[in-house]
Amino acid sequence: MAENPNPKPRYPIQTIIDKLGIKAPCYHYGDTIAKIPYTLSEQRPAKRGKLVLVTAITPTAAGEGKTTTVIGLGQAMNRLNKKAIVTLREPSLGPVFGLKGGATGGGLSQVLPMEEINLHFTGDIHAVTTAHNLLSAMIDAHIHFNNETELLPGSIYWPRVMDMNDRSLRQIIVGLGGSGNGIPREDTFRITVASEVMAILCLSKSIQDLKERLGNITIGRNKDKRFVKAKELAAEGAMAALLKHALNPNIVQTTDGSPAIIHGGPFANIAHGTNSIVATNTSLNFGEYALVESGFAADLGGEKFLDFVTKVGDFWPDTVVLVASVRALKLHGGASKKDLDQEDLPAVKKGIENLKVHLSNLQKFRVPVVIALNRFHKDHLSEIDWVLEECAKMGAEIALSDVYGKG
Repeated sequence: MAENPNPKPRYPIQTIIDKLGIKAPCYHYGDTIAKIPYTLSEQRPAKRGKLVLVTAITPTAAGEGKTTTVIGLGQAMNRLNKKAIVTLREPSLGPVFGLKGGATGGGLSQVLPMEEINLHFTGDIHAVTTAHNLLSAMIDAHIHFNNETELLPGSIYWPRVMDMNDRSLRQIIVGLGGSGNGIPREDTFRITVASEVMAILCLSKSIQDLKERLGNITIGRNKDKRFVKAKELAAEGAMAALLKHALNPNIVQTTDGSPAIIHGGPFANIAHGTNSIVATNTSLNFGEYALVESGFAADLGGEKFLDFVTKVGDFWPDTVVLVASVRALKLHGGASKKDLDQEDLPAVKKGIENLKVHLSNLQKFRVPVVIALNRFHKDHLSEIDWVLEECAKMGAEIALSDVYGKG
């Protein structure tokens, strides 16, 4: 977790809500976090905000700083008296306690309260865990008691989940202990944010939409090789009930008191990797600018956002910000991680090819692209200047970003 020089939120959360002009009753989690009704996303004001998508070059162990950039961009725009709403995914406990760490930004560009957001927050991920595992339990009970769908125990696709990295649970045997405990079969545990339920929650626009999508989950095949759906077990209603509060976006603030909506957390490698559609539409309805981050690189989370999240959500970005760093360019150019603090212009020159490809891919979507060169305090000026000059030669818009150090 990043060390915050000013760990306490500046304003009561109701002040942030009032600044956005939200009149609907909100559910408060103390004085710093609140949930706002998902129904606010269904409004269509005469003038909606502009959408800015923040993505990055191919990720490296050095980190490119997408989240910090989104937060810092929101702070800068609010400093210019533009009503910008930072819109992010919720952190998962697995990465928080793993090598990756938290997902609330860094330095002077963070969302607060950092500890609460990185840990249990408002319980959305726990609700997804429970809804997912309810279906798992119903599948095994269905097979044990009557198996009207004639599901084959060896052809069940639906795993179990928990929001933790627990290597020993990746491959397990369930149903041990005799006939009263079900039928023994192989099963797996996955991390909650990789659950299809999380992806569904973030693509749903209403409780009715959520219920329908949950019912269409494919849980496995039967003896006739027919796909069996969750609705055949009548699971969707109970699952939706467990998720009814999780469908409401969460509102917090940045280190300087700018508004931030944090909701949902699907991974981009197995799902679409962006915050919920209701969160994005809420930000568009109440802000002049909605700043959204997509997971991993532009060729993964970025393209998934452009290919189908925009179609489901009925929006389109007005600008895309492509985050890069000198450190990442060095790694892509063949430098070793231990030598990243050393000046290595040849590695930067090789690594910039990665940036060029991502830029070219994004430009094919006919949307304006701005490169944000995320500055690290040990970067060398010669490397920074070369990247800025090279991008200018390509005709690309580029800006040096120091939001970690300056907010």
